[in-house]
Amino acid sequence: MSDSDTTTESKCGGATTESTEPTDAKSESKCGASASKSDGGSASKCGGSSGGSKKEQTAEKVEATIEDFDGEPGQLVAVGLGPGRASEMTTLAKDTLREADHIVGYTTYIELLPDDVVEGADDIYSTPMCGEVSRTEEAVDRALAGNDVAIVGSGDPNVYALAGLALEILESKGATASMVEFDVVAGVPAAQSCAARLGAPLVNDTVTISLSDHLTSMPTIESRLHAAAKEGFTIAIYNPWSRKRRSNYEKCCEILLEHRAPDTPVGIVHGAGRDDEEVEIVELRELPDLGETDLVDMTTTLLVGNEETYVWDDRMVTPRGYEQKYEY
Repeated sequence: MSDSDTTTESKCGGATTESTEPTDAKSESKCGASASKSDGGSASKCGGSSGGSKKEQTAEKVEATIEDFDGEPGQLVAVGLGPGRASEMTTLAKDTLREADHIVGYTTYIELLPDDVVEGADDIYSTPMCGEVSRTEEAVDRALAGNDVAIVGSGDPNVYALAGLALEILESKGATASMVEFDVVAGVPAAQSCAARLGAPLVNDTVTISLSDHLTSMPTIESRLHAAAKEGFTIAIYNPWSRKRRSNYEKCCEILLEHRAPDTPVGIVHGAGRDDEEVEIVELRELPDLGETDLVDMTTTLLVGNEETYVWDDRMVTPRGYEQKYEY
């Protein structure tokens, strides 16, 4: 950011760059409200900008509440992209994005979108990591301004994603879900896409737990790990590792080993659907030492077997219970 720019707090929750040029430099936002732009683009609270290679991405912010919009609201759809490959997106997800006026999302996920599904959009708006609230508020405001908006995320919008946040923000602004025709387009969650790469590890009762303590306290996460690990659930673990919270992963391994046998199979899928995808099956006893490797990071999902899970021909298998009732 240049010295001639100042940063102001947007009503959408993110920082917007305001130029010190005369007021006639302001432009009309595609969202229906005036927004200031500087030559360098707008900075989010995370330090990122609203740029990208898919097409020219605007730096405009709405900076408006429900009272500022007199027209008929548009549509807001939370779209799940699945694991990452275009081939693993649902047909409904692709069709929804093709019909959207505006597409909003985390920069990494925007870059995963095929060109043919975004080329018809009037505008694409992205923010970097930790811009969840600002970009979701941006999507809500654009919909309130009369646009058909798709907010995208990997996996499914109802699994550690933004469907709930979008509804909460709509409510906080005095709007309703029906006012903007809110809808959700399901995607394949990481647990399921990773399970498909490992065999059949999740065909019985499963619990999903995230190790990220950004929104959930670590004592709560530990309590949930204990509760799940001592029962017969298979466990899908999201967000297992980051450089800032190695101890969360280490504590998770400690709790799992307290309740499960050391030779319990654990499936590890890194970067499912991406160019750096890796798939391994290890024993639970090996898990602690893998934290410092490239195999385990924020793009990794761990699938922890239960007491009945076994490995056959390089596939994880968790029996559903058919063998207890049928002969085969």
